[in-house]
Amino acid sequence: MKAPFLTPYLNFNGTCREAMTFYQACLGGELMLQAVAESPAAEHLAAEDQLRIMHSMLTVDGQMFLLASDVMSMHPPVADNSSVNLCLNCHSEEQIDTLFARLGEGGTVTTPLEVMFWGGKYGALTDRFGKQWLFNFQVSEQQ
Repeated sequence: MKAPFLTPYLNFNGTCREAMTFYQACLGGELMLQAVAESPAAEHLAAEDQLRIMHSMLTVDGQMFLLASDVMSMHPPVADNSSVNLCLNCHSEEQIDTLFARLGEGGTVTTPLEVMFWGGKYGALTDRFGKQWLFNFQVSEQQ
């Protein structure tokens, strides 16, 4: 049996379009954005919510990579989601350096990129939308 894959679904409070456009600029791929006004839910939501993003999907290399919405943030959170991290396992040193710089633009570096005891180049940051990203490149496999 093939293993399932995990696709993070991020919730924003009115900044989904901006965030997903930023992630596409950093990571590449194709971005699909559907506003509330373009969905069957439009008639059930207030006029001021019509431009919010009902659903978005970033597809990279033909694979669903990241999903997001503004609508879920309209409901009170069940739990604090600050413990969720998005981990990018990179394929090269150039890739990890580039993605770390791009996603860190306007954010806060919490752990600078460096080679760690397990043989991986690792770093962490919180992006300008408050999402926490972890980066890893297994350097020891490339030597």
